[in-house]
Amino acid sequence: MPVDPRWPKVLSLSVHEFRTPMTVVAGYIRMLLKDRAGALNDQQRRLLEEAEKSCARLSGLIAEVSELSQLEGGTAGFNKHDADLQALLRDAVDKLPALPDREVAVSLETDDSPAPVSADPTRLTQALNSVIAALRRELIGDEGLVVRQQRSADGYEILIGEAATIGALQSQPGARDLFDEWRGGVGLSLMLARRVIEAHGGALYGAPEGRKSGARIVISKA
Repeated sequence: MPVDPRWPKVLSLSVHEFRTPMTVVAGYIRMLLKDRAGALNDQQRRLLEEAEKSCARLSGLIAEVSELSQLEGGTAGFNKHDADLQALLRDAVDKLPALPDREVAVSLETDDSPAPVSADPTRLTQALNSVIAALRRELIGDEGLVVRQQRSADGYEILIGEAATIGALQSQPGARDLFDEWRGGVGLSLMLARRVIEAHGGALYGAPEGRKSGARIVISKA
């Protein structure tokens, strides 16, 4: 289905319309927390601190919509240069945020030879981080998440999932199942990740049929 060319403009306009009142609300909350309108009692301060956290989450979502509009409109800036995919993956894993309710081990497996790519390191690392973080969040139980980088005919593949999913992805190298980027609790991060990966000449695919959660990321060589 062709994308309406007005879509990026609608997103950009929405960002402007949401950002202005959000900035005002966040500013007044900060003023209140600094006792500009008088001293606060403990309950009032706790309520305002929760409101401030919600404003921060909304501001983050607005920033994601802004980036999405740029990616959709082809105006996003990419500072590409020679990089090593393995180093970007290590950085993406190292930057994973802590889970609030449990620990999930993430095992990074790479081959021994360099993996040169032409990439915007900041954008591609964030995209890889977003996909890994989303799949780690879905794991239930004690089994960890495996991130395996390997070579393919056209470049590199990154397989992500628990051990059984990695096995299924490995045994079906031609499988190109649609990746579900409409996951709750991750904002627009997966939509952004897919578009950034595609801007690097790559693609993002989902787990093969019968597996609940996993991903295959294809990245072109430098």
